[in-house]
Amino acid sequence: MMRQLDGNNLKIAIQRKGRLAQSSQRFLRSLGLEFEYSDGRLFSNCSNLPIDLLFLRDDDIPEYVQDGVADLGIAGLNILREQQARVVRLESLGFGACRLCIAVPNHGPLKCLDDLSGKRIATSYPSTLKGFLQEKGLRADIIKIRGSVEIAPSLDVADAICDLVSTGSTLRQNDLKAIGTLIESQAVLMGNPDSFKDAVKATLIDRLRIRVQGTLKARSTKYVMMNAPRSAMESIRETLPGMRSPTVMPLADQDMMAIHAAVPEETFWDVIEKLKGSGAQDILVLPVEKMVL
Repeated sequence: MMRQLDGNNLKIAIQRKGRLAQSSQRFLRSLGLEFEYSDGRLFSNCSNLPIDLLFLRDDDIPEYVQDGVADLGIAGLNILREQQARVVRLESLGFGACRLCIAVPNHGPLKCLDDLSGKRIATSYPSTLKGFLQEKGLRADIIKIRGSVEIAPSLDVADAICDLVSTGSTLRQNDLKAIGTLIESQAVLMGNPDSFKDAVKATLIDRLRIRVQGTLKARSTKYVMMNAPRSAMESIRETLPGMRSPTVMPLADQDMMAIHAAVPEETFWDVIEKLKGSGAQDILVLPVEKMVL
């Protein structure tokens, strides 16, 4: 049975509906938080930790964290920049990737950013757009619109739009093309500075951040196991970027060794090719679920 909100519990605000809602819930569950959610529910109590989750509109999350209604929040960097809330940005979470872009009709006269001077730009991000135009030395009329921004040029409400782009399919469907990127966005974890002054909450936040960092590190790491001749050990040891040094174990064949190591995703294929060149055999690659350093 759901309890009422506990004023002493740590409170985390996440999106109730929208592109980050399910991903935020999955991410919190990957940290070991146990909670229930159903449509229409505005909060949930964690059954295994003194944490309450608040399910809010994405635009409200930075303000709730800023005002101390929530101690932590997960929202897109695009929202955080637009709201300019007084919060602490703690971690980039690696999901919800998108871009805030300026787009124009495919077959219209606007081809580049310089063409925007004196034009009308429709957006749900007026503050971010205003700062970008000032930085570029451009003067344009900003038309604030909430939702369905892509249709504005077709209705002659605006000459261009500034909106989030993930795959670009919505732009293509509306015969638009991106001509400039304001920010690269993803989900971020933010915190209220005053929450760190509460010793109990600060301790729990530190525990969660260790879990967050461990989960993110694991997602960008592969666990590699291989066999190799003893004669190749020095070359392989120099190739492997492991956390400290690879694990090395003898095999029944005295001329062969088993080697285990963690390899960062961004260098994975280069490392594997060098290992093969050094004599590594029977290479097995496994995902890493968690990594606590």
